[in-house]
Amino acid sequence: MTSRRTAAPRSHPPAPPEPAPVTLVHPVWWLAELVAAAAVVVSVSFEIYEKDFWQHLLVGRAIWELGHVPTTQLWTWPTHGAPDVNSSWGFRVLIWPLWSALGVWGLFLWRWATTLAAFAILFAVARRLGARGFTTLVVIALCALTYRQRSQVRPETLVAVLLALQMWVLETRRQGGPDRSWLLVPIAWAWINVHISYHLGFAMIGAHLLDALLATWRGRGDRRAAPPPVRRLALAALAALAISFVNPFGWRALWQPFDFFLHQRHEPIFQGIFELLPLDLTRNLRNLLPLVLFGWPLLAVWRWRRQGFDVVEFLMWAGFAGLAFLSQRFLGFAMIVAVPYLARDLDAWVRAHRWPAWTRPARARAGLAAVACATIGLAEWSRDDLPLRIGIREREYPIAAADWIESHDVRGRAFNQFHNGGYLLWRFWPDSTRLPFMDIHQAGTPRDRYAHYHAGQDPRAWQELDGRRRFDWAILRRLPYPGDARLEILDADPSWVVAFMDDAGALYLRRDGADSALARTDGYRWLGAGSRRMAALGDSIRAQPAVRAAVRAELEREAAGSRWNALAHTRLGAMALEESDFAGARRHLESALASDPRAARAREWLGRVALAEGRPRDALRLFDEEHRINRWVAGYDLRRGQAWRAMGETEKARAAYERELARDPGNAEARDSLAALGS
Repeated sequence: MTSRRTAAPRSHPPAPPEPAPVTLVHPVWWLAELVAAAAVVVSVSFEIYEKDFWQHLLVGRAIWELGHVPTTQLWTWPTHGAPDVNSSWGFRVLIWPLWSALGVWGLFLWRWATTLAAFAILFAVARRLGARGFTTLVVIALCALTYRQRSQVRPETLVAVLLALQMWVLETRRQGGPDRSWLLVPIAWAWINVHISYHLGFAMIGAHLLDALLATWRGRGDRRAAPPPVRRLALAALAALAISFVNPFGWRALWQPFDFFLHQRHEPIFQGIFELLPLDLTRNLRNLLPLVLFGWPLLAVWRWRRQGFDVVEFLMWAGFAGLAFLSQRFLGFAMIVAVPYLARDLDAWVRAHRWPAWTRPARARAGLAAVACATIGLAEWSRDDLPLRIGIREREYPIAAADWIESHDVRGRAFNQFHNGGYLLWRFWPDSTRLPFMDIHQAGTPRDRYAHYHAGQDPRAWQELDGRRRFDWAILRRLPYPGDARLEILDADPSWVVAFMDDAGALYLRRDGADSALARTDGYRWLGAGSRRMAALGDSIRAQPAVRAAVRAELEREAAGSRWNALAHTRLGAMALEESDFAGARRHLESALASDPRAARAREWLGRVALAEGRPRDALRLFDEEHRINRWVAGYDLRRGQAWRAMGETEKARAAYERELARDPGNAEARDSLAALGS
């Protein structure tokens, strides 16, 4: 039973009469549940873009082919053969047959099935806790909006089902239903073989044990022995712990999360991973996350004042919401745990207030819930960076670069950023001459992890790492993450030359390495994969026709080498505009947008073409679209000012130039444009 305060509860005004109860078999429930389920499915139906799933698929395939779970490192060349702990092997064994049979549809079926299963179980938990109204469905749709960001093809999707199932077992027992504590044992065994987060399950069991002991001590006043139900839960917890050692890696699998917390989490490479960073609420406004994180405790306190303090609910909120604030990777788990308690508290609050008479019929309440479920996610679902689509965002992966490696027989010691290690494994494993330097788990020695991080910022760190490991080829992300200067560092290193590049990846070859002949014949002479070399060529391109022709030829080679060629076409479009070749500029820039609808600066350059052709209103619209999609691109107000001036709107142009200078006082073009307007 829920723990209650010893003090007598306060007196409250009598609650309004409740509407007639509606059973779950009533058609209005079917309709509302169908809409809520559809909302949940929509939330997790955006295109796949994360990097890890390629390694999940590859390791699953390897286990099926090898006939056993490898316990040594088979995935990277520097640590090949070293002991390895693969806590996600169970998930990987399950996901591979789906991909093998159904491809992308199999991955999406997994996302839909696990998400719907988890939230269906949570619905049952909320009902067990006392939530009987249609608002439970609204809570599910609301929490699914934040859960979606953790709904890629990850082992956490299976953990969500296990977490929900464990909540159902524990809350059923706590609310006086059948005691199925024995189910905690197979759940724990599955969890340790699915994901590193198994310890969260034991933390939840601990919260229920504490609640049960407190209730026993208050109810019986006998501290000498716990009654059988408490003892049964404690024994189940011990059995769950014991069976957790039954995994291919033994005690090392159980130690893994604690090893990370005690030793690895302070390493620079982990502190730079986005999902491990503290929660940024400003990035979670469209999904209404603040309503959950702050609305839940407010409603809980309201209910506690009326019905008594709930120890388990408090510990679940403090533990899981607290973890989510410390690290964004726990957001999905926090949403799973929030659903039953938030649903119960919201249902109690709704029942305690009077509402218009027209809301009393079941069809009205079901209709309101259905409308809320269908509309609550409109802002989140309309994000253009997470388009609702059944597919994989292929431009995120170095597909064409891997094709080039394969067709040109590139081999040797590779360097790669860890986030692309999974895709390289997918393409080349078990070829030992093409294994990545580091995989998605940042496998390697502490020294290598430290060097991997600093080599992205300091040329000396790169030279030290390269001198120690002697790489033959390197494959880098073409659009670097903030703070990563590897492209510029390798462009400036005379030992290396870029031999292939597109929007997704850049392949560098060592000039005196195993592929030195390829480096001589296929290395780019003028261009680098970074932006500095192109910028440094600016004056030469404008002043020397031969240089201009050579650069254009290399850009055209880049564009022809891959269908992910928006960057090359954008640069070709800019060059054409400088030559007043408006038709050519427009052709290249439209090709850039066809390759990548979010291509940086392509709309800006199209807007400049429109200005040059005397179409300032079209230019203004294009500048606004560029700013909406790529807010980090500088010069927005400068371009808008130019469009306003072309339309004769002098004061609007002046205001735009002033805003640009307020943001960037060193912008000479904005300063000159403002001066040209006069006083």
